[in-house]
Amino acid sequence: MTGSAASAGGGDWPLYEVFVRGKRGLNHVHVGSLHAADDAMALRHARDVYTRRNEGVSIWAVRTDNLIASSPAEKDPYFAPSGDKVYRHPTFYDIPDDVPHM
Repeated sequence: MTGSAASAGGGDWPLYEVFVRGKRGLNHVHVGSLHAADDAMALRHARDVYTRRNEGVSIWAVRTDNLIASSPAEKDPYFAPSGDKVYRHPTFYDIPDDVPHM
């Protein structure tokens, strides 16, 4: 593939997953995927494609081959052990009124 063909279509460029944190939200949300030659290009393209109308305050572009995720089929065996650890739930703690986002 020639250089111009690779740059036009992403040829052998790695795939990135893009997450954007909106102005009102606290969590980054998956908004899509794109191909880029490197990390800096991935961020620039993610900004141009997914935040054209100032929808975000933060962008994550993560190479897909660096993502590791559990499967929904593993839900019960993977998350069930934490159910018996009641001390992990905030019901046992007094949270001050000045602590935001709780």
